[in-house]
Formats: sequence, C-alpha cells, structure tokens
Amino acid sequence: MNATGGCYCGAIRYRIDGPIEGAFQCHCRECQYITGGNPNVVMVFAADDFAYTQGAVSNFARSDLETPVHRHFCPTCGTGIGSRSPSRPNSMIVKVGTLDDPSIFKAQAAIFTCDQQGFHHIPEGIPAFEKRPVKR
Repeated sequence: MNATGGCYCGAIRYRIDGPIEGAFQCHCRECQYITGGNPNVVMVFAADDFAYTQGAVSNFARSDLETPVHRHFCPTCGTGIGSRSPSRPNSMIVKVGTLDDPSIFKAQAAIFTCDQQGFHHIPEGIPAFEKRPVKR
C-alpha cells in the first residue's frame, strides 16, 4: 500500500509504503480520552514503512506508566497522527482520519469492547474482543 496523510493545518505530512498489518477500532477508555469519546479508528503499518515527510511532531507519553504508549501529534493544530505502542514495538499505529484517503480503511476487528459505550457502533460482521486478541 502507498498512502499519504497529515494533520489538519498541513504542517505535518507523512507517507506509507508497505502493507497493512492491521485495521481496527479500539474502544478502551484510554482511546476514548484521546478521541474525545469515540473508539480510536486506526491502521497499523511496519515502523520502517512509515515516514514523516514534512514538519516535526510532538510526542506525549504518560510518565506514571511503566510502558506508556507514545502519541504523536501536530504541535500547531493538535491533530493526533498516531502512536507507537510497547505492545507493537516495530509498528506505527496511524489514525485513519489523518489519511488523505480514509476510505481505504476496512475494520478487521473491534478491541477492548469491555469499555464500549452505548453510542459506539461496531460494524456488523467484524470480530469483537473484550480485550486485545491473543497474538498467533
């Protein structure tokens, strides 16, 4: 897959050149905070297949957690671009809304449905997991 994307104000741009490792919606409470209440809709790519091509992102990681997720965002407009997670150390997790063509997203699973809110929608026919599915 070849894809491009960036932030709302245009200061940050990125390019992806590689296959999709995963595409899911995460309903965990942490993601609800990050999105403002909705599930986080993301696609996962190998870290080596993702590159920033313009601008410099800011990074946030909670200092009170032993292995925090590192969240990348635009320092100008605040758009969350994606994250690097200790549970996927060689991957870049990209927020679908930052893709130039978000229509390429096709959910493969819904995770952390234990935290799903009544106003969250899970598309019919995709697997749903109370937590993170077991890696095979």
